[in-house]
Amino acid sequence: MNRKYQHPIIAREGWPFLILAGVLAGLSTVYSVYLAIPLWLIFIFILQFFRDPIRVAPEGDRLVCAPADGRIIFVDEAFDPYDNRECLKISIFMNVFNVHSNRMPIEGLVEAKHYYPGRFFNADLDKASESNERNALILVSKDGNRVTCVQIAGLIARRILCYVDEGAEVIKGERFGFIRFGSRVDLYLPKSTKILVSLGDKVVGGEAIVAELPVRG
Repeated sequence: MNRKYQHPIIAREGWPFLILAGVLAGLSTVYSVYLAIPLWLIFIFILQFFRDPIRVAPEGDRLVCAPADGRIIFVDEAFDPYDNRECLKISIFMNVFNVHSNRMPIEGLVEAKHYYPGRFFNADLDKASESNERNALILVSKDGNRVTCVQIAGLIARRILCYVDEGAEVIKGERFGFIRFGSRVDLYLPKSTKILVSLGDKVVGGEAIVAELPVRG
């Protein structure tokens, strides 16, 4: 992953869509104002969807930051199928108006990366965690805490992008991926983690603190 590409303002994933929408809107303006108006509105929607603002991650090795913008839709005990353990789970739902750039929840090492093809149910549904297309990263913090971060495609989202691989050293809050057009991210945390969010809370990816990892050793 290119660490120099941290805060692009407009996500690089959006440029092909922006250019196409801009060209169509510009050409239509020459022929018909009435035709141009909806095309310029589409251009503005795409522009806001692919915005990627600067984020400052919270300091503290044990603090877990939100990997995505959105609303907390699940906080409870769960089984982590990727790391085969009982844990606590936090799910964040991103609608089409949220920033869709994904950011690292902790600093540490990417121990494993697993991609699973799947279906495209509404990401707000519980079954999306098990049935939808998804990409899971198993992260290990400096002091040995294990955190699984899962990008999950949604009803409209059809492309999960992840730019880190196994063995990569990652920094909390840095940009590691993107999911297009509505989706969710699941976090699986050690059972003794202190959860700092509740159902319905809105969080800001890369900045909001969602949990505090336990002290080890």
